Amino acid sequence: MDHYSRSALNTFAGLVLNRKPLAPLDAPDWEKSLTSKHAVFVVVRGDEILFDGTRLEPLLLAPPMLGACDRAHLQAMLLGDDGSRRYFAINIERLPAGTVQCLSSLGTFVPLRRHAAVLPRQMAALLGYARAVAGWHSLARYCGLCGHPTMPRPGSPAQTCTNPACGAVHFPRVNPAMIVLVHHRDSQGDRCLLGRQSLWQPRVYSALSGYVEPGESVEDAVLREVMEETGVTVRDIHYFSSQPWPFSGSLMLGFHARATSTKIHIDEDELEDARWFARHEIPALLDSGELALPSAETIARHLFDAWYLGGEIGRD
Repeated sequence: MDHYSRSALNTFAGLVLNRKPLAPLDAPDWEKSLTSKHAVFVVVRGDEILFDGTRLEPLLLAPPMLGACDRAHLQAMLLGDDGSRRYFAINIERLPAGTVQCLSSLGTFVPLRRHAAVLPRQMAALLGYARAVAGWHSLARYCGLCGHPTMPRPGSPAQTCTNPACGAVHFPRVNPAMIVLVHHRDSQGDRCLLGRQSLWQPRVYSALSGYVEPGESVEDAVLREVMEETGVTVRDIHYFSSQPWPFSGSLMLGFHARATSTKIHIDEDELEDARWFARHEIPALLDSGELALPSAETIARHLFDAWYLGGEIGRD
């Protein structure tokens, strides 16, 4: 399996959608696009998506379903089209109270992560994309060049500065982050290094991760983060796959790496704990509840499974 195939298996990845922005539209043409029979709206509130409260499935709104909701203030952002439908994201965090109340009355807001792993793959990817764009939309309220308010750019997910003297166009950004499963083999067998943060659910341990900083490659970030958080040095850094992570606007770049030292010195500002887990001990730890793994929708779990199931780390 090649790197692309592995990445496409990650939740929120592999979305088949034409994301090309529309040609510049005037107000009437934009309104026509929003009211077309092909238009579909994904409503986002923070990390939550509007669901059909009865059937417990995402509530994708066609224009007639908006009913009495004030269309003039929807601030819809184009996501793209799949050949039959054109998708838009609506971020209610930037809408007037009356519009928010009207949209909220149409369904029930449900945390996306609660259902992401069981949703059809394309649906999960679409909702993750909408969540990521809406999250950036909440952070891009003002122009970073002149400080004036921004407004959605018709026909794209971008934001435009409302200052006529500026008019800068700001496009959604992603934050590159690395995540790495460090492993080691000695006379006692194979072990992997997992850490946990104090805010996580009890006994959950995961791969080590961190943001890529200016002036470093992703591999540089792997070396630095593992050393900073645990004091462990690594080599043989192999790319595994990537995952768009909509809840922080990140692109998670997954790696496996081999440890060249094993003594742990925890950075308590970053981690509550870090431990080596022997492969042969893991089933008993899981059964006893002493260890809990990341949930199925995370790239962290895929990294762990690839190591635990004995795959050829670092090879296609």
